[in-house]
Amino acid sequence: MAARFVNIDHDTPLLLPPDLRDWVRENHLVHFVMDAIGLLDLGEARVNHRGTGDEQYPPAMMLGLLIYCYATGTFSSRKIEGLTHENVAVRYLCADTHPDHDSICEFRRGNRALLESSFHQVLECAARAKVLQVGDITVALDGTKILASASKHSAVSHGHAVAQMQLLEEQIAQLLAKAESADSAPLQDGLSIPEEVSRRQDRLAKLKEAVAVIEERAQARRQEELAAYRAKVQEREAKAKRSGKKPRGRDPKPPPEGPDAQDQYNFTDPESRVMKAGSGQHFEQSYNAQTAVEVDSRLIIAQHVTNAPNDKQQLVPTVAAISPVVTTIASVLVDSGFYSAAAVAAVEAPEGERSGPKVYAATGRQQHGRTIAQLEKRDDPSPPAAAAPPVEHMAHRVQTQAGRALYALRKQTIEPVFGIIKEALGFRRFRLRGLAKVNLEWTLVSLSYNLKRLYHLGTDLQTT
Repeated sequence: MAARFVNIDHDTPLLLPPDLRDWVRENHLVHFVMDAIGLLDLGEARVNHRGTGDEQYPPAMMLGLLIYCYATGTFSSRKIEGLTHENVAVRYLCADTHPDHDSICEFRRGNRALLESSFHQVLECAARAKVLQVGDITVALDGTKILASASKHSAVSHGHAVAQMQLLEEQIAQLLAKAESADSAPLQDGLSIPEEVSRRQDRLAKLKEAVAVIEERAQARRQEELAAYRAKVQEREAKAKRSGKKPRGRDPKPPPEGPDAQDQYNFTDPESRVMKAGSGQHFEQSYNAQTAVEVDSRLIIAQHVTNAPNDKQQLVPTVAAISPVVTTIASVLVDSGFYSAAAVAAVEAPEGERSGPKVYAATGRQQHGRTIAQLEKRDDPSPPAAAAPPVEHMAHRVQTQAGRALYALRKQTIEPVFGIIKEALGFRRFRLRGLAKVNLEWTLVSLSYNLKRLYHLGTDLQTT
């Protein structure tokens, strides 16, 4: 008997329009996203209510398109446009319409309020479905470096910029002198003195702008470093007063004035910064994306982006960014990069408010793995004296049995979230530029992650 094959017919046209729902399985992510969008209030969407110009794509469809594509690893507006033609699920979501990449990019850039509102509303849906607890919760905080839409090779350091400015000024003076000299040697074919002067003047103007920005940043940084320096001096003086002896170690030094020669400015995205990446072995042009995750549901409940290269000043703003859907927080878990006595005090005892959450922070780097002594059952260590420095009280808090159990939740909560975003979704680089716009895009990433997380949990968002 001859082999039999399914008949593949590319030529016979369909006699009736197909129902695209029949081409997407019943439990597909795209249905979940569309149902979720249907539950949201999209009143924050930017819409042309005058009725002038071309017809607009509905905000529900455009928002669903962005969320689905970000949740499945497509972030470029041009690639998203291509999916409206090539991907059955996207084609179904768009009802066989095809918004161009300009419309997609404009909707993404112009709807920050809508994305923020949708982020909070999705958390409200999760709370109604009993997936997210909103009272007395435990939250894990951390930051991760996300590449900027700019290369570190498009940056210039302060020292190099100053040297280049001096060189350009000398070259401009030489060219102007050559132009006034009647017997000067001509330039190569195709080159003219006015054009060469203009090109160098443009470059000089950009370098002057870069130097001015670097110096302004250095001044702001010095103010912060001065505050930290004074705090260290006061701490050493208090320690010397308690013990009657001079504290060990060198006295802290005041921060230097002016910018460092290695301070940089990026011409493509000036608000991004060169930051340590990976294990600190190399540097990349990046932003620092901050996230707070509820430990039981592993849903993102706060997100914002900063261009600060470390997390030292991010505890207070990240806690403040937690969605108002959450009513009370019992515990906040952070690593040593977030710890400072002032930040912990600001979170635990906010001015004019009731007591805040309890912070559990490592006060130093912790080694991987546990020693045999750490495996053995042991009593809690004795608490430090009431007058002991805050860092000793925090170290004791984390070393107690309850503290160790809570702090162990931090790594197993926040690190998988970053792993999913970077590896499963593939989001490693912002597509937008500037701090305000990358904050918008990180909100979109967090919103997409949350909806995909709820989908995998089998959440019924219709629950009232």
